[in-house]
Amino acid sequence: ALWPAAAVEVHTSKEVDAVNGTNLRLKCTFSSSSPISQHLSVTWNFQPEDLSSHEPVFYYLKEPYKLSAGRFKERITWDGNIERNDVSIIIWNLQPTDNGTFTCQVKNPPDVDGTIGEVRLRVVQKVHFSEIHFLAVAIGSACVLMIIVVIVVIICRHHRNKAQEKRIEVADTEL
Repeated sequence: ALWPAAAVEVHTSKEVDAVNGTNLRLKCTFSSSSPISQHLSVTWNFQPEDLSSHEPVFYYLKEPYKLSAGRFKERITWDGNIERNDVSIIIWNLQPTDNGTFTCQVKNPPDVDGTIGEVRLRVVQKVHFSEIHFLAVAIGSACVLMIIVVIVVIICRHHRNKAQEKRIEVADTEL
């Protein structure tokens, strides 16, 4: 008889957009057919957009291990909770060079095979204050201009009506 194969299922978002210079929690959860093992391990890797080689990002085995080198050194912290099947991390101070695909792999012996979570990160530039300021001034100016046009039209009509009333009075007195 064949026994069903033990496997770990890993769940992540497919794509995430984040603003340059902010912090981001990359969420990764898992399910396993076995109880959580003392030998559970979590491996986070990164594949840059230019498809150069994978880079290690983070490792967990009984405790979180920080990187001693690389682009994510001093920028990754553990934000998971193994008891809740959460193996998430936080990336600090996102940069455009962080664009790429992050993979999250969980091994929970005897469940060592299974899916690998993949999340594509796009770091977008934040809108500069000067651009927001310019937009606000442009919209505000357009509104003020429209109000001025409406006021001028109302004043012109009022003067025209007064002039017409005067002509009617003059015509009535002549009769």
